[in-house]
Amino acid sequence: MLQLQRNSIVKYREEWESQGFKTYHFDDATVLKATKESPQWLHVGGGNLFRAFLAPAQQTLLEQGDVQTGIIVTTTHNMEVIDKLYRPYDNLNVAVTMYADGHFDKEVVGSIVESVACDRRYRTDWQRLKEIFQAPSLQMVSFTITEKGYKLTDYEENYTADVSADLKSGPDCTTSSMGNIAALLYERFKAGAYPVALVSMDNCSHNGDKVKDAIYTFGRQWVQQNMADADFMTYLQTNVTYPFSMIDKIVPGPSKKVQEYLKSCHFGNTDLIQAGHGQYGLFVNAEKSQYLVIEDNFPNGRPPLEKIGVIFTNRDTVNKAERMKVGTCLNPLHTTLAVYGCLLGYTLIADELRDPQLKGLIEKIGYQEGLPVVVDPGVLDPKMFIDELVGQRLPNPNVPDTPQRIATDTSQKVGVRFGETIKAYGSKADTLVYIPLAIAGWLRYLLGVDDEGQCFTCSPDPLLDNLQTNLQGITLGCPDRVDNKLQPILSQKGIFGCNLYEVGLGKKIEGFFKELIIGPQAVRNTLIKYTK
Repeated sequence: MLQLQRNSIVKYREEWESQGFKTYHFDDATVLKATKESPQWLHVGGGNLFRAFLAPAQQTLLEQGDVQTGIIVTTTHNMEVIDKLYRPYDNLNVAVTMYADGHFDKEVVGSIVESVACDRRYRTDWQRLKEIFQAPSLQMVSFTITEKGYKLTDYEENYTADVSADLKSGPDCTTSSMGNIAALLYERFKAGAYPVALVSMDNCSHNGDKVKDAIYTFGRQWVQQNMADADFMTYLQTNVTYPFSMIDKIVPGPSKKVQEYLKSCHFGNTDLIQAGHGQYGLFVNAEKSQYLVIEDNFPNGRPPLEKIGVIFTNRDTVNKAERMKVGTCLNPLHTTLAVYGCLLGYTLIADELRDPQLKGLIEKIGYQEGLPVVVDPGVLDPKMFIDELVGQRLPNPNVPDTPQRIATDTSQKVGVRFGETIKAYGSKADTLVYIPLAIAGWLRYLLGVDDEGQCFTCSPDPLLDNLQTNLQGITLGCPDRVDNKLQPILSQKGIFGCNLYEVGLGKKIEGFFKELIIGPQAVRNTLIKYTK
């Protein structure tokens, strides 16, 4: 069996390639040494999107001789990912591309050459991170930590306990995720105030500002309390940049079909690994389509990722591309399929595209309500983007993406995925029909009861307990019990980016919600009614 170790790639390359694996040919020792001595790219968050998109991109540059260093990966919240997924396997993984016609491409990815835990309890790792941040060569710290990873406050907008402690204790005693990054930036400042770019690649509006706002919060507080040099804030404002980005690639969890396929190819590391609360594979499976648009604002240089199709441009164009994708052409449709898919018993996104009501609903949200107000970014065509999504990407039966996965953390997403379009309609927001129906579907989903009246478990969400508390007392078959229970949710600007009653949608959503809970089959009947 082929084992995922660097010496195995070299020693058994012919066997790997005879089984259809694409292997890398750069010299491990040379790249490891160069990265150790002159680190250029640190990535925070070692999940599937990173392994399926960013790491293979850097590998292509290494193979072409365009760069000489690999990527160092760290994580701020689940150290078992480092201990169990990366280090025992020399930081290697297999990236599998899934095509709609049923075939797979597979590549051994070796561009991740070092993995480090971002946790002071791991003393050796923390010291290594300080060295990386102190290195003049460091160009970029990128992030894929999800939208909630940048959030410093709880449901009531109070600082969480670890953030509050970090703000009071200063950069020498941090424990929170963003507090640790701010502390490491302070090390870079003290070492020589070297420039660097912090690049969020998460699906959230103005993602660069999410990083910046979090870092500034710590910087200001520490300076005000004389726990950091007064010039630290000047450094954060002038030598550190926070580029915006838009990234898009569907990367579901490990596919059983891919797992069995890899076994048939004599791959010996197909068992899934439990790391913290998540299950991971030493393989990562994803669709072929991928997009990355980044604001070209790198004060210390950057890898030439444009050579593999990344679009570097100005902030305004990135902002338009992000709004197009996150607020109109993909994510709102994905979220709609997620919540309604759970209600209707679906376990595969691709199957939902064969449901005429669900397909009709997302087409109306995308084409009818979204496109009229979307701003064309110029580098991507919005209508063609939706055409590809609805016609090719989402229906791909080979991509085992589930509505349950997409429904995770929906409270952190609805404000961007629907709120931006609502804002774009301005005084005419009350003319919207299908976006309010999607929001009503999310509230119906939060009851944890499907369209047959059977209970199901909602996907993880940091606000789930609070939201379900608001909905207590509402039951299927009793729309008269809704009363004012939705008002505390629909009026929350922190969730939707606006008070939905103030823009004329609150009562409309309440009306849809009542229709959705009339009884069993109410969800299906409501969809039939509005998607004719």
